[in-house]
Amino acid sequence: MALLTPLFAFLYHLPQVYKWLLKPYYVASLFMSVAFLAVRKTPGICDRLATQREDGNSCDFDWREVEILMFLSAIVMMKNRRAITVEQHVGNIILFSKVANVILFFRLDIRMGLLYLTLCIVFLMTCKPPLYMGPEYIKYFSDKTIDDELARDGRVTWIVEFFANWSPECQSFASVYADLSLKYNCAGLKFGKVDIGRYGEVSKKYKVSASPLSKQLPSLVLFQGGKEVMRRPQVDKKGRAVSWSFTEENIIREFNLNELYQKSKKLSKTRGDKVSQSQFPQCPRRRSQSSRELKPRGWSLNPRRTNRTICITHTGLVNGICGSTVGQLAPPPPLSSCSSSECSVYL
Repeated sequence: MALLTPLFAFLYHLPQVYKWLLKPYYVASLFMSVAFLAVRKTPGICDRLATQREDGNSCDFDWREVEILMFLSAIVMMKNRRAITVEQHVGNIILFSKVANVILFFRLDIRMGLLYLTLCIVFLMTCKPPLYMGPEYIKYFSDKTIDDELARDGRVTWIVEFFANWSPECQSFASVYADLSLKYNCAGLKFGKVDIGRYGEVSKKYKVSASPLSKQLPSLVLFQGGKEVMRRPQVDKKGRAVSWSFTEENIIREFNLNELYQKSKKLSKTRGDKVSQSQFPQCPRRRSQSSRELKPRGWSLNPRRTNRTICITHTGLVNGICGSTVGQLAPPPPLSSCSSSECSVYL
């Protein structure tokens, strides 16, 4: 079962893996990851390489190269235990494959090692991994807007991600955070992001270190009433983050998103009812055909009258809004003689 679960997960995400691998960044990364394998196994090239094998076969790995590759596999397996997405699994494999290639090329020939290392540096400086561009309900803050947005409405709960574009962990977490925003975003529960790599003052104020050594990126902070309630990962006395996995299940459980969402839905419904009552004034039900009985308080009758409509004007009409329910006030129909500043009562 322990072997079947990762296999089924890989097959389930296989279409996404193919989609990622077809991007130029991953295509170039895969070629660089298998560079030493291609050099060692290509006839005509491997014949001229040095080898420590007893049989003198230079087109096959010697025992030291096998040892390095086995050590690489062990490191990749350990790192992928904390991986969240399939993209992060692939990224770990590519990263440590490049590190192993540098070691193997330097061991084979120092000139080939320098050439490969130069290519890696150029690739790192010129090519950036593709960012998540899918759907999301996330508000992006700056150093000037984050404080005002968090304190604007004390009834709104905010979950804010502190991230940096250069962080591989933040790039991998982007799709998970976007999915959570699509599932749980509402009027009383909102999701935000702020780039502390760009806004250093925000990093200092909210005590989220952008240093790679602190391992605080990404950080999720829950705000209620403009004040911090909790954050993940937690930070110890030395300023280092306590190990925590940013999976969707962990976030839902730790932040009680299901409970927060239900409370926020009730808040949204209450606010919506109040707004609708304030914008749409109620009119008493018609008891007779008499114009005097149809005249509510605050309304003045217009002398003009159609066959089935009485045109009236409200002294406190706001933005020309009328009720639209049958038996109440409604905007004049296209064929009515009522003007746009009047409301009509249908008889």
